Amino acid sequence: MSENTYPSVNDLTLEEKASLTSGGDAWHLQGVEAKGIPGYMITDGPHGLRKSNSATTGEVDLNNSVPATCFPPAAGLSSSWNPELIHQVGEAMAEECIQEKVAVILGPGVNIKRNPLGGRCFEYWSEDPYLAGHEAVGIVAGVQSKGVGTSLKHFAANSQETDRLRISANISQRALREIYFPAFEHIVKEAQPWTIMCAYNCINGVHAAQDRWLLTDVLRDEWGFQGIVMSDWGADHDRVASLNAGLNLEMPPSYTDDQIVYAARDGRIQPAQLDRMAQGMIDLVSKTRAAMSVENYRFDIEAHDEVAHQAAVESMVLLKNDDAILPVAGDAKVTVIGEFARTPRYQGGGSSHITPTKMTSFLDALTERGVDAKFAPGFTLDLEPADPALEAEAVEAAKGADVVLMFLGLPEAAESEGFDRETLDIPAKQIALLEAVAAENKNVVVVLSNGSVVTVAPWAKNAKGILESWLLGQSGGPALADVLFGKVSPSGKLAQTIPFDINDDPSTINWPGEEGHVDYGEGVFVGYRYYDTYNKAVDYPFGFGLSYATFEVSDVKAVKTGACTATVSAVVKNTSNVDAAETVQVYVAPGKADVARPKRELKGFKKVFLKAGESAEVSFDLDDRAFAYWSEKFNDWHVESGEYAIEVGTSSRDIAGSAVVELDGDGKTQQLTEWSNFMEWRKDPLGSQVLEKLRAEGEAGRMPIVPDNDMTRLFLDSMPINSMSVLMGADGKQIFEYMLAEYAELTK
Repeated sequence: MSENTYPSVNDLTLEEKASLTSGGDAWHLQGVEAKGIPGYMITDGPHGLRKSNSATTGEVDLNNSVPATCFPPAAGLSSSWNPELIHQVGEAMAEECIQEKVAVILGPGVNIKRNPLGGRCFEYWSEDPYLAGHEAVGIVAGVQSKGVGTSLKHFAANSQETDRLRISANISQRALREIYFPAFEHIVKEAQPWTIMCAYNCINGVHAAQDRWLLTDVLRDEWGFQGIVMSDWGADHDRVASLNAGLNLEMPPSYTDDQIVYAARDGRIQPAQLDRMAQGMIDLVSKTRAAMSVENYRFDIEAHDEVAHQAAVESMVLLKNDDAILPVAGDAKVTVIGEFARTPRYQGGGSSHITPTKMTSFLDALTERGVDAKFAPGFTLDLEPADPALEAEAVEAAKGADVVLMFLGLPEAAESEGFDRETLDIPAKQIALLEAVAAENKNVVVVLSNGSVVTVAPWAKNAKGILESWLLGQSGGPALADVLFGKVSPSGKLAQTIPFDINDDPSTINWPGEEGHVDYGEGVFVGYRYYDTYNKAVDYPFGFGLSYATFEVSDVKAVKTGACTATVSAVVKNTSNVDAAETVQVYVAPGKADVARPKRELKGFKKVFLKAGESAEVSFDLDDRAFAYWSEKFNDWHVESGEYAIEVGTSSRDIAGSAVVELDGDGKTQQLTEWSNFMEWRKDPLGSQVLEKLRAEGEAGRMPIVPDNDMTRLFLDSMPINSMSVLMGADGKQIFEYMLAEYAELTK
């Protein structure tokens, strides 16, 4: 055995192979010391390194971790629409892993925000799978470029916290393929994450950790995944079934390696399958060895804090800016109200909770910059009733100010891993305080802190400006100061629709399930796909975000480049005197289709920084998947022939222009049978030939004539041909037999 390579499974005993398929403890792989295979550490992400101080002992302690840079969680970072910036965040996270000897960081999480009440929405990227995949791939590529592994999670359909350890997500094949799989699929094909973490939940009654169709047929055989699959912590309930399904690694260990040994000996596990799973673990250790062999490495704390700062700047979404109240003038008298300004909520709760290397609040940033501002906390960061004294102090502080910056939002007790939210509203005491302050001073800007959307409409009349800052990580204070005082223009765009009411969301009728299952009855109509298709009014649409600059998108052109492909281009111009960035978004709007399709779907985006008055052309190549839907009839992606509108804009409802392309389609056809209806025969290339011959034979008097009037056609079109005798008696039977015989001749 060379010093540069680890052994293969051929060098291991059965017991050693089995041992590799389970962790050594809660935070370490199980090594084989006698064969030179180390048990490297793996630990939590996804928006920074959460290495427990007790990790070396294998204990689980979510609140005691080594200092690491806390980058904005995905709730904020997703609003940047900036894959290059996200890649930089990934690189920085990897450098911290190298210092701390962590071989794999557990993230990113790309589960779909099916319902805004999801308790873990702060950790996930979007309601849209294209955006989630094309952003989060930057974390994977960035981390792994430094020789550290990622764990793409939670595969799949882990969109709620209620009963998450066992609930069955009952989902159609089409919804899985179009909504819940694509982010995983894109990242697998583009970046090959070294590990994937399967979900706790069942999918259509089968535990994700035991689902061979999920872990082997789809993930490995269809998508070409080359890494290892690990369980979420405690998601493996049957070691043998899981290993046979394609699970390489049980975490944490259940100390049942003997089950694998016994199953391999009695034939319940085939030797080749155990070898594949164990070899995957050896390959993972081999890939991480170079980075884990670096000694005395120290990452640059200040440089990483600056990356976190830039990420926070681009995470904010300006929702409202009446009377150009923002940016705050340099000589303005400013009052700051809200405990969040002093005690920021910069991350979510649960397994991703990080101990930051430093923490700068908004008030800290003002002090550092010499900005003199009054401050009143106004309320406490809990769910307790209002404190009248704090409220009175805040109202008094607002008097006479040129602008009041009110920091409102959700305390950590309102959203976290482990439970789903019960309401979209922020605490009532905060709304009451806003109303009282606005009664004294009309120049109010609300700065929101929350991990998923909150209702805005009920209180928006009391604020001239609204800045959605999400959870901004450790450098959120300076970033907020940059944006609020105009050092930079806000450039974030919503990765999640803000509805008027939770009952407007189509998933709510089945949320969060019952009797151990949850029906994904909305199918592919998730988020804006539902709201836009059914013309449902929303407060702020997907992709929306204001700027201190103004932009114009024009000259939209589309050109067909293949049977099912096209390119689209547009010109974006900064029409203001402010340097800023705009995100150009491309949506595909199918024409008439054989299935119910969303009105439009995001299929491209590009963030463009433009100086005042500058313009640029942007272009996008749209492949066949941009136009396809998942056909359950073909059990495959399908592009129908016909017209497709390609829309270019700055949100799903702010479409600046569109162009139409006529595509040939993929030409897929399905074998016709006696159960195919008359319409399907007419549309099929061979079936139409049979019907044309049948017509000619009828006119020649050699076959009965198929009636051709509106009423008969209405019945025939939807009728399987084996039922034609219902309408035509013996003639119908003769026609049916003739059609099948002629079709058989054509398909020989």
